Amino acid sequence: MTFNETEILEQLDLAFNGEPSKYYPTGQPEDIKYNFFLDLEHGYCETAGNRIHLYADSTRWIVVFEKSGYQNRGTSAEIELNYIGNCIDYPIDKYPERNYITNANNIILIDPTEFERIENKDGEEMETFELIGQNIKEIKIRDNIVQFDNNYQNYEKLGIDIRDYDNPKNLIGFGDFIRYLHETNPALISATEEEIRKHIPKDIPKLMTIDEFHFVSAYDKTNPPSRQETYQLIAKILTTKNVTNWKPTQKPNNSWKNWESGHL
Repeated sequence: MTFNETEILEQLDLAFNGEPSKYYPTGQPEDIKYNFFLDLEHGYCETAGNRIHLYADSTRWIVVFEKSGYQNRGTSAEIELNYIGNCIDYPIDKYPERNYITNANNIILIDPTEFERIENKDGEEMETFELIGQNIKEIKIRDNIVQFDNNYQNYEKLGIDIRDYDNPKNLIGFGDFIRYLHETNPALISATEEEIRKHIPKDIPKLMTIDEFHFVSAYDKTNPPSRQETYQLIAKILTTKNVTNWKPTQKPNNSWKNWESGHL
């Protein structure tokens, strides 16, 4: 089964609008299907890093959106992977009353238990909310023990604004730390190739990873992917398998510094 640029852009538009595609499992009428798109402005996720991975051969294609950040409602740092393509093994959560089918997979970087351990215990109520204790030396990220830098000036040098209210000791926020890692050691909070391939065919060739690109708000529904240069170029790369077609004319703006997130 061959594919073309039009089909790729149509599938991206469906995800952009949260509509499941024809490639989803049929399931039962009561099943719920989620089709997520990259969102750098989510109120519940303080975004740190993001990338786009492209895979294709003569009959199959996949776009994988990767985003890392601090989930302020779940008190965890996570990677979110969103899969769009024609050969995805969609994650399914099965329950007696219905199944939940999605194109998203989440990978825990720092779990709630570790955040509870490192959270500041001294001072007024807000001083103990999502701030890392002054005496914390190490933090566990996945299975790695990482040295913690508690010097707020090193964060501000990277453009990370430390909370200026109810924070007299200039303690580092949970989200600040994830952004600091993205700026200083991005591999530490990035998905591995094995993790990305969990829901796609093991033998599909990887074409490229795009680290910097022009992003348009996922909430601007007047400007779907099919009308954006970024995704038009991606569709061309997937159909031609030629990565030299990545020649964007628009300035990259996908850094977390350009988008407000995690504010709810």
